[in-house]
Amino acid sequence: MELGLITLTELTPDPVTGAVISPRQRLKEIVDAAVLAEQAGLDVVAVGEHHRADYAVSSPAVVLAAIAQATERIRLTSGTTLLSTADPVRVYQDFATVDLLSGGRTEIIAGRGAFTESFELFGYDLADYDALFAEHLDLLLRIARQERVTWRGRFRPPLDDAEVTPRAEQDPLPVWLGVGGNPQSAVRAGQLGLPMTLALIGGNPAALGPVVELYRRTAAAAGHDAARLPVATSSHLHVAPTSQGARDEFYPYYRHYLEYHSGGRFRVDRASFEQVGSPHGALYVGSPQEIVEKALWEREILGHQRIFAQVDLGGLPYDTVARTIELLATEVAPALRAAAPPTAASA
Repeated sequence: MELGLITLTELTPDPVTGAVISPRQRLKEIVDAAVLAEQAGLDVVAVGEHHRADYAVSSPAVVLAAIAQATERIRLTSGTTLLSTADPVRVYQDFATVDLLSGGRTEIIAGRGAFTESFELFGYDLADYDALFAEHLDLLLRIARQERVTWRGRFRPPLDDAEVTPRAEQDPLPVWLGVGGNPQSAVRAGQLGLPMTLALIGGNPAALGPVVELYRRTAAAAGHDAARLPVATSSHLHVAPTSQGARDEFYPYYRHYLEYHSGGRFRVDRASFEQVGSPHGALYVGSPQEIVEKALWEREILGHQRIFAQVDLGGLPYDTVARTIELLATEVAPALRAAAPPTAASA
């Protein structure tokens, strides 16, 4: 099983001091965390895309290019690329460039995202939310698989035997589909034969077992080898040497993160926090052993091959984030790899 990091790059005031780091410092810490993750032995790092003032990154490819130059082994991906409002030609060109810079370590996770600011910013109609995504995904996949493209669509000028360069070192450049739990999104991923990343940010992860099964059944019915299609999960995570210490340390940051970035819509009291952080809840929080046990329990249900851990949320100080990365790499990852060796889908 692969274990890596995902950062959504949010700029959250520290709930204790009220301090907010600058976007420049946040970017530095993101690159530093990726370098540390590689040095410690983690497998992959993902960088999110947002177009609002409380997030530091609108162009994951630019940040991944910086990480590529500072690392040698760790895989690099978006988390996610907001494909509804992004031009597929430019998306491919940007990530192909990162793939060349990284020596073939780059992926794209394409998704629709939880926020809608990019529609107005780039001149798209929110009413076309899903149709835009479907059309842009179709074009991106064609470009990833062939150098010259002839294509027609509703929302973008046509392409007539257009040469899209540079070409990625990987052929094709890997494209995953980011899914928030919507069964129709899982069906789309299965029909297209795309790897799928599931966001586990609330509720009971067991409820997503049928979604994964639907994905695999759909893939098989469409003629794809479902056993070779990897699934990843993405979760909030905090680990500390002791269970109680992890919970006491993380709760104020987790509560503040959800409340601040939802404009006050999501308020989590301590009882709710303990429930979502329970052995069968969506939040990973506790000692290294608790993290391992939850990951293996989820794997029994979902059969996934990769876990993305969002560890830098809520204004957590970088020293705390770095300690979490070290514990993930030295105590959690080895136990997961021993208990869940690579499968055909992850090989």
